[in-house]
Amino acid sequence: MRIEDLLIYGKGFCHSDHVKFLLADLLNLNPLELLNHLDDYVEEEKIEIFKKEIKSLKEGKPLQYVIGNVNFYGNKFIVNKNVLIPRFETEELVENTIKYINEIYKDNIENLRILDIGCGSGVIGLTLKKIFPKSQVYLLDISKEAIEVAKQNAQNLNLDVNFIESDIFQNVTKKYDVIISNPPYIKDDEEIEKIVKENEPSIALYGGIDGLDIYKKILKDISKYLNNKYLIAFEIGMTQKEDIIKLINENLTNVKIETKKDLSDKDRMIFITNYE
Repeated sequence: MRIEDLLIYGKGFCHSDHVKFLLADLLNLNPLELLNHLDDYVEEEKIEIFKKEIKSLKEGKPLQYVIGNVNFYGNKFIVNKNVLIPRFETEELVENTIKYINEIYKDNIENLRILDIGCGSGVIGLTLKKIFPKSQVYLLDISKEAIEVAKQNAQNLNLDVNFIESDIFQNVTKKYDVIISNPPYIKDDEEIEKIVKENEPSIALYGGIDGLDIYKKILKDISKYLNNKYLIAFEIGMTQKEDIIKLINENLTNVKIETKKDLSDKDRMIFITNYE
């Protein structure tokens, strides 16, 4: 079968954009390049893989899990059912965190110690390690399976980082300059998309009755694990800004709190520092 035939076949079952991404990934092409190769023939083995992947999409499996990877901040990361699929908002969290780090630590940027709480596939911590290669980066998750995915991504990107299997700070012994987290923040009874609810790990999605359980646990003990000058960065739910600011003020003193909106103009990030 030719590439054009496979595109036509796939579109009979799934969204055309998903079919293009699926086939392009299988053939190691950019989706736009497919149009220049419509008459190319695809080997039988890859045709069978493509048909199985189309079947998975048709059955409601997310495209990223079918392909097995995502692009995050210019790098390819493995993802599977054991880790959350990274969203654009998390790229914005990383982008803003990089700006804060460059501002706060401009005189001593080479010796940072960074902790990524709830690392999942490792996209946050590994991206920061790539941007700040001389920093010591620690990736923490309660899920052994998630840590295995993050380790694989670190190996693929040739990044030397540290891993901690821990329920928040339970197994943490060091202090950090930067603590960053995209914790589960969906309320337990909140309605979410069926494809998300049925495929992504619930432990990475739900944050209790009010969605704030993990923020409460982090902020309750965080002061013990911060260096004298620090930056804390959180991704948050779009309605949680005021509640989380209240939690911050209950647990930390003399801090500067800044919130940032995402590209959809929703409050999705909070940054805390004691740096003036």
